Amino acid sequence: MIVSTDPATGTELARYTPQSPQEVDGILAAAATAQAAWRRRDVTDRTPLLREMARVLREGRDTYAALITAEMGKPITEARAEIEKCAMTCEYYAEHAPDQLADRPAASNATESAVVYDPLGVVLAVMPWNYPFWQFFRFAAPALAAGNGALLKHANNVPQCALAVEEVVRKAGAPEGLCRTLLIEVDRVAGLIADPRVAAVTLTGSTEVGAIVAAQAAAVLKKQVLELGGSDPFVVLADADIAAAAATAVKARYINAGQSCVNAKRFIVEDAVADEFVAAFTAAAAALKTGDPTDPDTEIGPMARANLRDTLHDQVGRSVDAGAVLALGGEVPDGPGCHYPPTVLDHVRPGMAAFDEETFGPVAAITRVADADEAIALANRTEYGLGAALWTSDLDRARRLTRVLDAGAVFVNGMVASDPRLPFGGIKKSGYGRELGAEGIREFVNTKTVWIGPAA
Repeated sequence: MIVSTDPATGTELARYTPQSPQEVDGILAAAATAQAAWRRRDVTDRTPLLREMARVLREGRDTYAALITAEMGKPITEARAEIEKCAMTCEYYAEHAPDQLADRPAASNATESAVVYDPLGVVLAVMPWNYPFWQFFRFAAPALAAGNGALLKHANNVPQCALAVEEVVRKAGAPEGLCRTLLIEVDRVAGLIADPRVAAVTLTGSTEVGAIVAAQAAAVLKKQVLELGGSDPFVVLADADIAAAAATAVKARYINAGQSCVNAKRFIVEDAVADEFVAAFTAAAAALKTGDPTDPDTEIGPMARANLRDTLHDQVGRSVDAGAVLALGGEVPDGPGCHYPPTVLDHVRPGMAAFDEETFGPVAAITRVADADEAIALANRTEYGLGAALWTSDLDRARRLTRVLDAGAVFVNGMVASDPRLPFGGIKKSGYGRELGAEGIREFVNTKTVWIGPAA
């Protein structure tokens, strides 16, 4: 069974029988048929669907946000913002997809030659629970605009969100079968990837699962985009605005209860300002309102599952045992649900769990360094490479340092975040490929050369 449980209370919300092989086969057949017709439409005939998707999302914002909060514990204010971001992304591609996919004339020895962008087919999206609407729509908006179909295999702790996502696209007027949700167990994903009606796969999730999916797709020579784990550094140099850096750092660490691959996780601070930064950061973290995620004032809700909380608490314990200083939190609260308090670990060093491993929850690891050179070296001392933040008042130095930080995105004097106008993705064990921006819409297309000749 696929079970939906409220992580704030432990109450079961719903359960679903996984779809049978016959049901899945019917969904695949319908998707392939719908996509074959959809691809023949001009991009300007496909983009109105995206505008309707944005409208449906906004009209149903409170209902969809409540589902997010109920199934994975995101505070309701953040859940509403997630729905709005999905709508904005749909509108972005509705406006820009025609230009991003326009034929590009190219000089050659032909009378006429060009690069054109054709859809690949039906794309399987294997998505996580932490942003149950956003993770799908940031893929689906450009993929559908490009002429592809979309199948969603969502995390099995958010089945109601998965079905709601399908509902949004259907209400917006998508052709029957073009975008469907699959309620199946994880061990059936390999068969989907191998199915000839699936052209490509995109996954957001852990590095371990990404490696499995990559191997399965590679075995049948299918395109993949992987957005995986992260241990993002937040580097604070001595000339930074410390008050602003600390305030932004708290949001960067604790948004979504710290359950995001792109959350800042390792705070690397020059010694000269470390005491000031730690004091400001810890005070702001301690002031965060935790508890009931349905309360609009709540800033940190529960973690999504008990096993995730157990893993995080173990990482805290092992880090303290290795010499880290527990400055805030670090205790599992009594009572129902999967709550964990905002936690701050100071004097964290390489070799400790909080530095070396991805901490997927509300735990901040602060590392003190002698200078900027050590800060950059430790920022890069990770197997991940998703995002990085750099705080300094010297923008010329910042521009130089951005080029030596190992990350798919570097934000100077700000918080790393995805933006539909900019490509998003990682390097190293944070994955490969890009979502969003012009690069994102071209991931699931055939970049085709057209040569018409010979030259006169």
